[in-house]
Amino acid sequence: MAAFQENVLAMILAGGQGERLYPLTRDRAKPAVPFGGLYRIVDFTLSNCLNSGLRKINVLTQYKSISLDRHIRLCWNVFNPELGEYVNVIPPQQRTVSRWYRGTADAIYQNIYTLERERPELTFILSGDHVYKMDYARMLEYHLEKEADLTVSCIPVPRERASHLGVVEVDSDGRIVGFEEKPAEPKCMPGDEGRSLASMGVYLFGTGVLAREVSRDARSESAHDFGRDIIPSMIRSRRVFGYSFADGCGGAPYWRDIGLLDAYYEANMDLVSIEPELDLYDPAWPIRSYHEQMPPAKTVHDAEDRRGEAVNSLVCSGCIISGGHVEGSILSPQVKVKSYSKVTGSILMDGVEVGRGAEVHGAIVDKGVKIPAGAKIGGDREADLARFVVTESGIVAVQKEMPPERFTTG
Repeated sequence: MAAFQENVLAMILAGGQGERLYPLTRDRAKPAVPFGGLYRIVDFTLSNCLNSGLRKINVLTQYKSISLDRHIRLCWNVFNPELGEYVNVIPPQQRTVSRWYRGTADAIYQNIYTLERERPELTFILSGDHVYKMDYARMLEYHLEKEADLTVSCIPVPRERASHLGVVEVDSDGRIVGFEEKPAEPKCMPGDEGRSLASMGVYLFGTGVLAREVSRDARSESAHDFGRDIIPSMIRSRRVFGYSFADGCGGAPYWRDIGLLDAYYEANMDLVSIEPELDLYDPAWPIRSYHEQMPPAKTVHDAEDRRGEAVNSLVCSGCIISGGHVEGSILSPQVKVKSYSKVTGSILMDGVEVGRGAEVHGAIVDKGVKIPAGAKIGGDREADLARFVVTESGIVAVQKEMPPERFTTG
């Protein structure tokens, strides 16, 4: 774990509505959406901060924040205020203007009072809805070495994915000479027509520069967004550099923007692969979360030849697989899979029950859903569309605590 960075503040943007993740965001903010069985999405950014020595953290919330507030209060009370450490959850204060946040830059502008009171030398701007492991201390060293006003962490991505991201152009010294947010035709990397260099939404500013830039932007008729407005403006007049991302945790770089249901599903399924790119088992870089006291997971195989089994799956505490078959799936705490049922390629969140003889294939089932005996989810697009949200690739999303009677199509 890196040394405490006393003069560095982290501002985590966690106020987005997450409309493209509906129905998972029907009752919660996107950073509070469960991930990987045990975690919330925001846990990855917060764990990166803690492991990198960033222990002055403000989490800026806005929409449907109760679940996120509760999680941070229960899980992230590990900081010692007597040592100058803290994690604060800050909803819109309307201190400078009487409205909610209009964009990422506006969220920082509306909290400029916090920067003025803390007066850190450097400020990280981070997203609370990305999944990755990253040593921010390495990016900090690069920023100081380059004497940068702003450093943007970048990663190569397949060109077909880059249209949803900010695309960066850098010169031979790493200085950013071009930046385009969500371009229809992303520019490819030099010598690599299949990939583009994308911004990860991880920014490191000199705090004085940050305050001046967001204040200037607040007086303009812009989208008040870092990617659309602040960065393109700064590359014309400031020292703006691109940092080549490496997770610094002994593995290959892994970063996922999971703003779409399909992307969310794929990132979860990465975890059940034989050799997952994202290593959750590294004791040198722990990912923290909140865990209730629960009994061990259990499988049941009895005299009636009801075989409870899980293959290539993550099975959390309190789960009971009682004569059912689970394969390539993620079972959050206290999931129950009953006799003769089948669960394949699916994500079952806390407290889901799969009834006797039911089948769940290629689905995301939110908390507390009781799937009736004999019900089928996945595999029949027409039947699924009549009851659930279905993505372009056919992944079925079942909303939280959906009543059992709504599983019928009649």
